[in-house]
Amino acid sequence: MDDGRPGGDPAAGRPRRRWPWVLMVVVLALTAGGAAAVVLTAAALSRDGTRARLITYRVTGTAEDVTVTYPSWQEGGLSAARLRLRTLPWTGETRTRGFMSGGSFTVTLGASGGEASCTVRVDGGPVRAATASGAFATASCDGF
Repeated sequence: MDDGRPGGDPAAGRPRRRWPWVLMVVVLALTAGGAAAVVLTAAALSRDGTRARLITYRVTGTAEDVTVTYPSWQEGGLSAARLRLRTLPWTGETRTRGFMSGGSFTVTLGASGGEASCTVRVDGGPVRAATASGAFATASCDGF
């Protein structure tokens, strides 16, 4: 029992501080929630990455000397394919698994110029399109 004289229990007359415990519980709850969100997102991306995809590339126009560069997925690995075309139109398709969005399909005209348009579509989704005209001009269909 504290009789008020020096040497007694100094914590006996003060209320206990609970805010450090409340703060710790809040931080732990937020950390657990963030970890759960990361796990769920990773699982969804993993499932989406194994789904088969059909990517359709198309080039139209009047140009007679065109170089096309597009991503190609083979055995889960990403590589770049490059073709030189003398006549248009041209259509190419790639079936893949392990697709990652953010691809770029480019059409570059040669010295003879002309006009060319590129389009790209993944699984019948939105079409990305661009047009180039003139010597050495480039059209890029990005972000598919």
